[in-house]
Amino acid sequence: MNGVFVTGTGTGIGKTFVTAAWTRELRARGKSALALKPISCGDRSDAEQFAAANDETLSLNQINPISLLAPLSPYAACIVEDKPFDFCALHDGVEAVAVKCPGPFLVEGVGGWLVPITREYWVRDWAGELKLPVVIVAPAELGMLNHTLMTIESVRNSGCELKGVIVNHHPVCDDLATTTNPAILEELGRVPVFNFHSTEDLRQMPAWMQL
Repeated sequence: MNGVFVTGTGTGIGKTFVTAAWTRELRARGKSALALKPISCGDRSDAEQFAAANDETLSLNQINPISLLAPLSPYAACIVEDKPFDFCALHDGVEAVAVKCPGPFLVEGVGGWLVPITREYWVRDWAGELKLPVVIVAPAELGMLNHTLMTIESVRNSGCELKGVIVNHHPVCDDLATTTNPAILEELGRVPVFNFHSTEDLRQMPAWMQL
């Protein structure tokens, strides 16, 4: 595959919103970009957003081959639902799309970087198997420096390539933290940072986001 693996500093921080907007902008530029959400927990709303961003190129099952009902980590959801995690469906589903479509692919993980998929297999391990460079989405708000720097450190320690961080300002209100955090993160994390306030910002996306 070619593309990126999109992870976050946690859940509910805008990974799907940012990834969908990013996909739309790439497609508007003539790229055959496709957003994938191979694992979902709770509902398929993320996959539905990606279907629209992909201009309905892929079905929901192609975008999201693993759909667990409980809004938990995949590991916990499988325990609650009393079933093993279906690795064949995950790997075969992603491979089938990669063979059919040229990409680039924006593969969104589930939750954050260290969310367990099974007891011994985490999002970190999955990203490593896909061999895609990693992009971290982080909220601009107070407290993000700690969470993001820890995620940066863990991604690098895993051996995965860290491509950059997208700081999501939507719908966070501007304050002293949101205006100072991105520059400090770029300095201390030694990583490219892109500030995402709205979809219009993506028209000026840096080269590392153009895939």
